Amino acid sequence: MRIHLSVLIMALAATHAHAQAPDEALQRGQIKAGAAYSEVQKAEFLTKQAEQEYRQADTSRKAAQKRAEELKVQAEAAQKKFDAAKAREAAARKIYDDAVEAVNKIPQSAAPKK
Repeated sequence: MRIHLSVLIMALAATHAHAQAPDEALQRGQIKAGAAYSEVQKAEFLTKQAEQEYRQADTSRKAAQKRAEELKVQAEAAQKKFDAAKAREAAARKIYDDAVEAVNKIPQSAAPKK
């Protein structure tokens, strides 16, 4: 009977160990799934954060581009004004130079008498 009792105890121990194995596997699987879900949540958060940063940067870029276009128009208008002013200056300088040259061509009379 002693042999039968020890066989019975070993059989019960094996059955108990076999019954615990699926519970442990289930727990490990649940822990692994929980950790994976946590990673999914972190990734979703980072994705939303990156999307928000992108939208802000894109909005800023578009605003800067619009401002750059406005400044380009202003710069072109200022360039035209500058070119016109240079042309007027050149014309005025030519008139002045011609006037000075004309004065220089007038013969100088003898020293003025007092």
